[in-house]
Amino acid sequence: MKEWRWDRLLEHLRREGFFRQLFGWMRPAIAAIFAWIFLWRLLPLEQWVLLFLVILAGLSLVQFGLKKQRLPIPTQKALVLVATSLLLTSIVSFVMTLHLNRLGANVLLPFLGLLQPFFLALSWILWRPVDFLLKKRVLDRARTMRSREEDLTVIGVTGSVGKTTTKELLAHVLANLPALATPAHVNSEMGVARWLIDVLSKPDHPRVLIVEMGAYREGEIALLSAIAQQTIGVVTHVGSQHLALFGSEEALFRGKSELITNLPESGHAFLNGDNAPARRMRELAPCPVTIVGTGGSCDLEAFDVEETATGIRFRVDGRIFSLPLHGTHNVTNVLLAIAVARHLGMTDDATAQRLKTFVPPQHTFSVRREREIMILDDTHNSGAASFRAAIAWARTQPFEVKTLLASGLIELGDQYEPIHRELGALSAHVFQRAIFLDEESARFFREGFGKPVEVIRKEIGPIAPGSLLVCIGRMRSSVINRLLHSETIATEKRETTS
Repeated sequence: MKEWRWDRLLEHLRREGFFRQLFGWMRPAIAAIFAWIFLWRLLPLEQWVLLFLVILAGLSLVQFGLKKQRLPIPTQKALVLVATSLLLTSIVSFVMTLHLNRLGANVLLPFLGLLQPFFLALSWILWRPVDFLLKKRVLDRARTMRSREEDLTVIGVTGSVGKTTTKELLAHVLANLPALATPAHVNSEMGVARWLIDVLSKPDHPRVLIVEMGAYREGEIALLSAIAQQTIGVVTHVGSQHLALFGSEEALFRGKSELITNLPESGHAFLNGDNAPARRMRELAPCPVTIVGTGGSCDLEAFDVEETATGIRFRVDGRIFSLPLHGTHNVTNVLLAIAVARHLGMTDDATAQRLKTFVPPQHTFSVRREREIMILDDTHNSGAASFRAAIAWARTQPFEVKTLLASGLIELGDQYEPIHRELGALSAHVFQRAIFLDEESARFFREGFGKPVEVIRKEIGPIAPGSLLVCIGRMRSSVINRLLHSETIATEKRETTS
């Protein structure tokens, strides 16, 4: 869904540890035990091989049964690569058995199961030329089909954070034009290209398309721009997300600004003036620019910003806008939608009416109440800016007990430690309790937090009813549910014991 990327994989392995992520601990431990059994000749060779394979297969089945084994999204590419790696494993096994049996190759056969990461990497290398040609064919087709649609309005949206929310705001406000936006998680070149081909193949497709554009390196938004050929560019907020992949803040700025520099002279750019890097892009735009914000010196400015029980409320040019979206940091995202709607001919009255019925994207700064606990679910986002916004929001909430649940941030490079310390310091006077999924992130967060930080285990203390739970960073819903129901589990255990 997000492309097969070596840079993201290597950054993940660097932070999490190559050995543990590639092999785990259980299978190598079993291999070491059986190597010891073989060296001491405690079993005949045939029995040794058979027992080893049965135990490894049984372990895998148990992991699948307990849903502990993570699985890739079954895309066509994933299926081809996995099938090829299994074929390579079979070929190597056959050759070893047929030609190297005299050298005791049977002893090595069971260990081929531990080498699957390398067979998968080899599969990727073998298929890469074909993959390149197929990918180029899809991108060229999407680019050609888009070029034929001269009267099409394409709105490109990018930013370190806020791009999904802004995309959904635009899609909702402009729905009657009509307008259509890229689906969830579709923001890379192949995802966008396939989506464009599908949409433009239909004769009655909308005349306004909204394209979310993500990037991890310089040149990627330029490639997306060559495909989508946007006529309107929207930049939400440029922060530190994926800093390790871009290499520097300046490279990240250049990468995000490719959306603006690739606009036509007849186009229009809309920038978040409250974010200094986004405002700076005004100098790079080859077309008219509209700056929105809450801090003055803006073309479109919000006043009297407030957080209510049902969302945010503010005033623009004497008109009140209110919508069921929490977090005052989202005001600039709404302002961008209002500004684009004005540019496309919508009145503020019509925009205000549409905003009242907006439904925030799931897991994107959404608020709900469950089991007498107020929950802020921001688990779609995993950037420092969204983390800071969640802390600021929690600070204003009238709860005596506030708990933070975080997965820890990734792809921050050299800023990994200082950013987690900073977030810990910001959280110190807001949260009474902090729970992390990642032990390393928790360690640096604790240094700023100045209090103990829990790392989630099989059992963890319950969340108190009537309190606030703030969930930040990518995590499974089951993690949150486990915390919410931990009180019930603990009560049942106490009753059983008594």
